Amino acid sequence: MTTATQFERQETEVTQGREPKSGAQLLLESIAAQGVDTIFGYPGGAIMPVYDVLPKLPQLRHILCRHEQGCGMAAIGYARATGKVGTAFATSGPGATNLVTAIADAYLDSVPTVFVTGQVTSDLMGTDAFQEVDIFGITLPIVKHSYIARDPADIPGMVAEAYFIAAEGRPGPVLIDLPKDVANAMTTDRHKWRPYPKQKPEMGQSDWITKAEEMIRAAKKPLFYIGGGIAQGDGVVELRDLVERTNIPVVSTLKGLGALPSDHPNFLGMLGMHGLKAANYAVQECDLLIVAGARFDDRATGKLDTFAPHAKVIHMDIDVAEINKLRGADVYLDGSLKKNLMALKPGKSECDDWRELCYARREEHEWDYKSPITSMKSGGVYAPKLLHDLSRRAPDSAIFTCDVGQHQMWVAQHCYFDDPKDHITSGGLGTMGFGLPAGLGAKLGAPERTVITVSGDGSIMMNIQELATLNRYDIPVKIVLLDNSALGMVRQWQEVFFEKNYSEVNLDDNPDFAKVAEAFNIEAFTVTRGDEVDAAIDRLLAATGPILMHVKIDTYENVWPLVPPGRSNADMMER
Repeated sequence: MTTATQFERQETEVTQGREPKSGAQLLLESIAAQGVDTIFGYPGGAIMPVYDVLPKLPQLRHILCRHEQGCGMAAIGYARATGKVGTAFATSGPGATNLVTAIADAYLDSVPTVFVTGQVTSDLMGTDAFQEVDIFGITLPIVKHSYIARDPADIPGMVAEAYFIAAEGRPGPVLIDLPKDVANAMTTDRHKWRPYPKQKPEMGQSDWITKAEEMIRAAKKPLFYIGGGIAQGDGVVELRDLVERTNIPVVSTLKGLGALPSDHPNFLGMLGMHGLKAANYAVQECDLLIVAGARFDDRATGKLDTFAPHAKVIHMDIDVAEINKLRGADVYLDGSLKKNLMALKPGKSECDDWRELCYARREEHEWDYKSPITSMKSGGVYAPKLLHDLSRRAPDSAIFTCDVGQHQMWVAQHCYFDDPKDHITSGGLGTMGFGLPAGLGAKLGAPERTVITVSGDGSIMMNIQELATLNRYDIPVKIVLLDNSALGMVRQWQEVFFEKNYSEVNLDDNPDFAKVAEAFNIEAFTVTRGDEVDAAIDRLLAATGPILMHVKIDTYENVWPLVPPGRSNADMMER
């Protein structure tokens, strides 16, 4: 983590004799120079000089979301769908603090983003002025780098460095705090940023590569454990090639879904608290865990000292801080995941009996969408089957953005993904209200692709105002709203672990969500019966504009399997 003053220690060149430009104009021109074409923002007093200049730069498309948190989440969705750096603007004070959740989300999920906040004038900073907060200090633990602009001449270099840092290595959010007087100040100077030198070649990696290959060849029960770092490290092709060459089974974290296609013959599914049984059993019995771009998150590991208890570990991650943080590695490969995956050439793994066991378990525990359960017996909608059918009928390039709760786990368990960019959800922070703004950001970043947002009745209310953004810009996001009239995941935990003491989870006074969407001029309809689902999916996928499918589901339908907190992943509770 670095401070604003570190930028000042970089070498600079001063170019004089140019036309005077304001800090606000230099900011926007510098952002455009980074290849940015879309900004999500909400204006206010302190950042007004920037918005005054904005119409003069038509190459920058500004999307006015209806809440700063929506701006931030949309920037994250844009970044994750495109692989580019997302950008969001907000004013000082409450505008800046409303961005904090999005900044934290980007930090925990390693999403390249630049957040620009307006600030009170420099002479008022520290005086508790109107709409002043120390956003620099507030966000220090949740950014990769921060700046406070003190001189408009610094801004071009500052912006160039911010976008470089956001995307380089392990991606993450960068904050630029811009005082109003600096935005207004005119200058002819330009302090140029000196790019960082290229990294030196990794030393000693060849020995570790050789050792890793030896361990893979010697293993009788090897297993790949893959995470979100595969996509962020541009290692999808290399991972798939390595899996094909070794023929080793694979499990994935929530953010790793799609790195290997969901229907790939080697893929066992997601592991962890709501992971599939075949995946969790494989982890518990493997003798070698090849970890690529994953960080042993608690939702994946369960009780850590029981996780893969018989396994040696090869850990690959671009962030050396993740190595040995939670689980010791017998061999570690830091640096470029893409290069390390490409360098590994152990040959085909001789583990036929292990493969057959893993794949037999996958078949044994395959989800049965035909056996009647409570909701189906009563003619109701079974959400896992709906999501399974929807993902199979949606275009191959469809993107699913998701909120947080039971529906998030059902999407992870029952939808099919061919690429990591097909699945955009809030992993590390678990942010309710993420799905809708992330969906509109993803659609603006990838307009040629179908974008489906899956939300719950609790989550949709967190950022429901972004329906207005869909309507204003006619963004054709398809929303599937699963409504169980409850905070479903909390209710499930209260049922299972708190003796059915249902405290503050009842949402049976929800509005008619279809009518709410229609009030925003968005097409909407409601589904209450299982025999309506096929036609509803057809209508959803055929819509050319934004549409909301409101689906009523059983309040007491739970997500299974479930690993209780503090227990081994082998201790899975079932229906």
